[in-house]
Amino acid sequence: MIKKIISLMLVISIIFMVACSKEKNGEVEEGNSQEEHMIVDKEEDDQEVEEKPVDEIQLKINKMSLEEKIGQLLLVGIDGYDMNDPTADLIQNYRVGGVILYGRNVKGTKQLLDLTNALKTSNTANNIPLFISVDEEGGAVSRSPKEVKKLPTARAIGKTEDVDLAYEVGNLLGAMVKSFGYNMNFAPVLDIDSNPANPVIEKRSFGKTPDIVSKMGIAEMKGMASEGVIPVVKHFPGHGDTSVDSHIGLPIIHHELERIMDFEAAPFKSAIEEGAEVVMVAHILLKKIDAEKPASMSKVIITDILRENLGFGGVVITDDMTMGAISKNYDMAAAVVSAINAGADIILVGHQYENAIAAFNGIKKGIEEGRIKMDRLDESVHRILSLKNKYNIKNTLVESMDVQKINDRIDKVMDKIN
Repeated sequence: MIKKIISLMLVISIIFMVACSKEKNGEVEEGNSQEEHMIVDKEEDDQEVEEKPVDEIQLKINKMSLEEKIGQLLLVGIDGYDMNDPTADLIQNYRVGGVILYGRNVKGTKQLLDLTNALKTSNTANNIPLFISVDEEGGAVSRSPKEVKKLPTARAIGKTEDVDLAYEVGNLLGAMVKSFGYNMNFAPVLDIDSNPANPVIEKRSFGKTPDIVSKMGIAEMKGMASEGVIPVVKHFPGHGDTSVDSHIGLPIIHHELERIMDFEAAPFKSAIEEGAEVVMVAHILLKKIDAEKPASMSKVIITDILRENLGFGGVVITDDMTMGAISKNYDMAAAVVSAINAGADIILVGHQYENAIAAFNGIKKGIEEGRIKMDRLDESVHRILSLKNKYNIKNTLVESMDVQKINDRIDKVMDKIN
């Protein structure tokens, strides 16, 4: 009997030891499982960090000198039909981000093509390609050689109310300027022709209502972009209701903000919603919104209204800072600092080599004295380089262009209007 009891106790002891061992092993296994999860989680976290996209644009900016950054903020006009020393200096030494050509630079088809190719060749030592830009709206505002036929005015296109036609004209404009080596065009005009006394907009506008200007302007903008040419919508927040030509003096507008947003700025709002990437800001003084500074130099207009209210994240360019509206009222160096601090990314200096140098030096001095912050400068450079990257802008030369092909397309457009 005693032997049986002892045997039973031994069996119970063995069962208890096995159970304890399993429980202990279970705790160990559970512990290992937690550690393994921690290791896996850490590996996943590391993988997430590794997979975070690299900002290639920012890496490029980090390697740029101050002078290279400042140069990207300048788009300059030049003199003459051919490459010359002042133009080469602006491109090679001041590293300007772009050039605009006017009628004074155009004599003929071959000459124009030679000039745009020479500009690109002059820039080959730089790491960043040039904007080669033009004001080619069609109608009266045209910088094309005489061999190229005239396109219809925006007013003539607007009267048709044919959105497909507006797209076709935009596509044709893009193809035409691209064939001459341009990659940016200051069109379409989104100003509303609301003031019969306006001396500067008139037939350049698609019409007298926000609706028609929005529909036709956006269609033309998209048509142009489809050819790989950057459209620049202008002149924000609306130059239509002025009676002074900003080329000569400073127009003053007395409308309240609500009226501006519901009427003059409405086509720009629509264009931004439809993907506008560059907006030109006008030299007009909106007394009841910013009584001190014209729109092109106003933080209220550019940052508060255009960027924050309308949500525009693209490139902002000023109208030509050598126009009478600015040159007769402001010092060039002070004006460009104000424009940049207001939120402008590109300063357009359309006339005279000396003005371009003054603008460059004004920006540089503003940075050195702390009146322009480096992060503000870098912000603009990032937008500019991103736009050039998106449109794959290069210093590629254009060997030849077919004038007859362009003219045949213009004839077809004119037939639809007439």
